[in-house]
Order: sequence, then structure tokens, then C-alpha cells
Amino acid sequence: MYPYFKKKFIIPVAAAGMLFVGTSFREDFFEIAKQIEIFTTLFKAVNTNYVDETNPGDLMDKAIKSMLASLDPYTVYFNEQDVVNFKINNTGEYTGIGALISRKNDRLIVREPYKNYPADKAGLKAGDEIIQIGDVLIADFKDDASQLLKGTKNTKINIKYLRQGKPSTTVLVLDEVDIKSVPFYGKIDDKTGYIVLAHFSRKASAEVKDALEKLKADGAKQIVLDLRGNPGGLLNEAIDICNLFVPKNEVIVTTKSRIEKHNNTYKTQKEPVDTEIPLAILVNGRSASASEIVSGALQDLDRAVILGSRSFGKGLVQRSVDLTYGTQLKVTISRYYTPSGRCIQALDYAHKDKNGVAQKTEAKNFNAFKTRKGRTVYDGGGVLPDIELEETKISPIATALTKNDGVFDYATSYYYKNPNLGDKIPTLTDADYAAFKQFLKTNKITFDTETEVALKNTLVAAKKEKIDETITAEYQQLLNALEKSETTLLDKNQKEIKNMILEELIKRYQYQEGLYQYYLKNNSEIKRAVSVLNNQTEYKTILKM
Repeated sequence: MYPYFKKKFIIPVAAAGMLFVGTSFREDFFEIAKQIEIFTTLFKAVNTNYVDETNPGDLMDKAIKSMLASLDPYTVYFNEQDVVNFKINNTGEYTGIGALISRKNDRLIVREPYKNYPADKAGLKAGDEIIQIGDVLIADFKDDASQLLKGTKNTKINIKYLRQGKPSTTVLVLDEVDIKSVPFYGKIDDKTGYIVLAHFSRKASAEVKDALEKLKADGAKQIVLDLRGNPGGLLNEAIDICNLFVPKNEVIVTTKSRIEKHNNTYKTQKEPVDTEIPLAILVNGRSASASEIVSGALQDLDRAVILGSRSFGKGLVQRSVDLTYGTQLKVTISRYYTPSGRCIQALDYAHKDKNGVAQKTEAKNFNAFKTRKGRTVYDGGGVLPDIELEETKISPIATALTKNDGVFDYATSYYYKNPNLGDKIPTLTDADYAAFKQFLKTNKITFDTETEVALKNTLVAAKKEKIDETITAEYQQLLNALEKSETTLLDKNQKEIKNMILEELIKRYQYQEGLYQYYLKNNSEIKRAVSVLNNQTEYKTILKM
């Protein structure tokens, strides 16, 4: 009888389910159409009736981006100009100046010129402020100024810039710029190869493969793969990089979505380079997305020892959707899961607090999973390394010094006071660190910690309510105590901050290549990775080999 009842009652349930889906789809379609009609009539009414002249393009751009901001930070609209930049990030190729440039407080600052590229050849240095591009004054140009530095190969662009407050000029000659996914590889010692993977462009796996094969040919018997600070990139490149170290047909990542067609299982499809070579992977809190697929998958497969600090925790997958008029949408379509079945997404964007901020999953709510050989790993908060290293963790004061450019600006000042170091590694003394602290004070570089911002906002509110005179003394007392606390933190984290200053200075004198060469002999995380690889008993114990 059981089969009879099963057969009899499942059919109506299935039919009801189909009816529900169909009805749900029609209701969703009606609601979408309704909201589009409301927005269209509103948009026309605003642009037709508003007292001042409007810019429909700007209004729509802001409306779309504000709407998407309520979802997650990875679902993004690209207008025509944005699409060009997006393609650059994915291909690693473009025609430009070969430098990292940022705009802050309406100032266009050269952050890092890359060796032998147009900006470097034109003599631009880190810390230079570009004030005019061609005939355009940067102070008057509110759009993306980097667009003014693009064009066809050999295009000449006149540049005016300030260096240490003094105006100067140069001519940039645009050229093809190839942004390497692997900016550096080399040998740490006779048997240990070192590969830096900076991001996952379309050439990432090919570049890692090339570096791996050349290092092996040069005698490398073990590899350190450095993913620290790697923000991620293309999913298929992460799979292909794993494929270098694991066999064909191995499951690397699974994606799951509410939309069936976005549910996929991704396996390795090629023959590996080496499935036996001992492998150590370095990660930190800025290793995200594809970096976490590589480190998480190879951890789950017991193929590599992971060292460093907990990774960022981005377990979401995006795809690009072409829209009309050359625009594009990058939209989150699914979550990804490592071979053990864990999703390492740290923030829950579907459930935000009253301020609209997504909260991190608490450790007590993490779920346990097992690697292939039975080791316990957890979801919910990034990839937790097999060996945690304190030195890869970033203190709040160090984070503040990055945001407020305290280290960057001091390095610029130091460079011009010591212009003749050449290939020498700067030695930072206690006197130099005291000069750094004085530099912060003299230039009134604020830390803008959450406490400091909250305190300043309190005073602003007090002024509005005209009660600031009654709390001035107490406010100043709190501010002084806060500044004293920040000074204490500068002393407490002196070693970490000194390393930040030194690394910034090495790039000033010797470019990125010099920094990586310095890492080979001096970086403590790399030393620990080599130590694990050299100690095969420890290595095999960790991986349960």
C-alpha cells in the first residue's frame, strides 16, 4: 500500500508546487513592471519640473548606484567609462601610464609608479600631486581624472605636478601596460621557490604555471605561494591554478544559487604540473575571493599548508551582464563552496543592522567540516590558516595609518631628505621613529578611529544644540586622553609600523621588485613557511600524510 499512497499523493503536491512557482513568477513580474512604471513617471516628472536644470545621466547614475548599494558591495553598475576600467582589471592589459594613482580630497596623487613604464620614464614619483593634465585643471575636474590619462599608444600628454610643494612639468608618452598577475618569483634558497600572485586576471594561471616550471627547472623542490593582499578576480583562473597542483577531474568549487542555471560544480580539466611538490600558501585579512578559493580548496584537499591570518571572507560569485548603450552590471549570482562543503562568506548582506551595516558571522556560529583526510575546518569567516601568524594581523592603529596616509606621507618626506640611498635598504632607527611620530603631530594627521569620529560628531551635535560651551572642558579632556592613547598605541605597535614604513621606503628606492627581493631574506612569514616546508615531519603531521 505504501507505494500506492506515495504515488497517489506526490502528483498533486508536485502540481501544486508548479502552480505556486508559476503564480509567484507572475506576481514578481507584475511587481517589477509596476515599480518600473512608477520610477519612469517620477524620473520624467523630476527632469521636466525641477526648478534648476538637471543632468538626466548623472541623476540616473546616482539612482542606480544608490539602489545597488542596499544589496552588497559587489553588485555594481558600470557606466560607459566604468566598463573600460573593468575590462582593464580582468585582462591585465591597457594603454596608459603604468602607475597606481588615487584621488583623495580632490587631490590626484601618484601612489606608485611601476618600473620602466610611462610614468616612471617621465620622472613621476610616489607622492607627486598631479594638478593639471593637458588643459584640464584637476581642481575643476570632478569626474574620474584617470580617463584623462588614457588614449592610443604614443599619445603625448602634458602634465603639471607638485613635488614637495614645488611645481614642475613633464610629458607622458602613453604605451601598452601589461599588469602582471605574478609580479615576482624567485628562489628563497637552493630548494625553495617563491611565487607572488597579486590578482587573478586572464593570464594568472599561465603566469603561475610559467613561474612554477621555471623554478622547478632551476632546482626548486618546494614552493611558497604568496596570496597576501590578493583581492581575487576570475573564478576559472583560481580553478586552473589549483589544477597545477592537483589531478584532473578534482572538484575545486561548487556554486549554489536560487536560480538553477547558476548552480555549478567546477572541476580541474587539465593535467597538473606537480601533485607532489610540498606547498605552503600565505594569506592575510586582505586575501579575498579567488584567493580564498585557491587556499580553501587546497586546504580541503590536504594539498597545502596554509599560513598567516584569517582571510577576508568573500564567498560570493559575480557575473557580468551587458546592458544597453555600452553599460554593464556586475551582479552577485551565487555563493561558492569549497570541496569540504563550506562557504567562507563572513558578512550577511541579507540581514543588516539598524544602520544598514552587514554583520560578521560570530565564531560561535561557525559550522565544522572535514578535509579529505579528516581535519576539521570551519565556514563563515574566511579561510582560517593551519598555522596562524600574529605578524600577518593588522592592528587598528596600522589600519588608521594606511587610511590617513600617515606612513605614505612620511615615506615621501623621508625619501626627499635621503635621496642618495640607491640600492641600500634604509635602516630605521629609534630616532627615525620619533621623527615619524613628530611628523604625524606637526602635519596634524588624524587617525579618525571610530572613537575619535564619534567624539567629534558629539561636539558637532553639541554646537547645533548650542550646549557646546558647557562641555568644552570635558570634551578637550576626552580628546587629550584619546590622543595620549593613540600615542601609546604607536609605541606599542612600533615593530609593525616600522615594517610598514620600511616596506613603503623600499618601493620608493627599488620599486616592487626590490620589496620582493627584501621579502626573500627578511620577511618573517616567508621564513616560517620555509621552516614548515623544511621540516617534513611537521608538514606531513599538519596534512595528516
